[in-house]
Amino acid sequence: MTLRMLRLPGTAAAVTAGALLGLLGVAPSATASAPVGEASFYTGAQQTGDETAVDLDAVGVCQSLPRSARSAVNLSAQNIDVFFRPGCETGTPAAPGDTYYVLGSLHTAGFPFPALSYRVQSAA
Repeated sequence: MTLRMLRLPGTAAAVTAGALLGLLGVAPSATASAPVGEASFYTGAQQTGDETAVDLDAVGVCQSLPRSARSAVNLSAQNIDVFFRPGCETGTPAAPGDTYYVLGSLHTAGFPFPALSYRVQSAA
């Protein structure tokens, strides 16, 4: 079997990908609605449920979520540390420890435990 690659300029590749998704009947995901430079937590899996916006200007400050979150999207240049215990304490809901989640820049996440607090890292 031979695999051949066709290289397209950036704009052509984006148009081709968009047209292909349209032909396949794939709807844009929930992450497509958030503009670049924003991040949000969601109460449901796969960016569903109630949305809580992340305060990206509060760098290094522990923030409590008003409702526990099961997923998130980060369309900013900053990483976000996500904690499963209140007060940005590391560990699982059952016990303190070293567990926490780093939501990387330009990523989505589904958390293994409900997220309760977060801290925005500085963009380096």
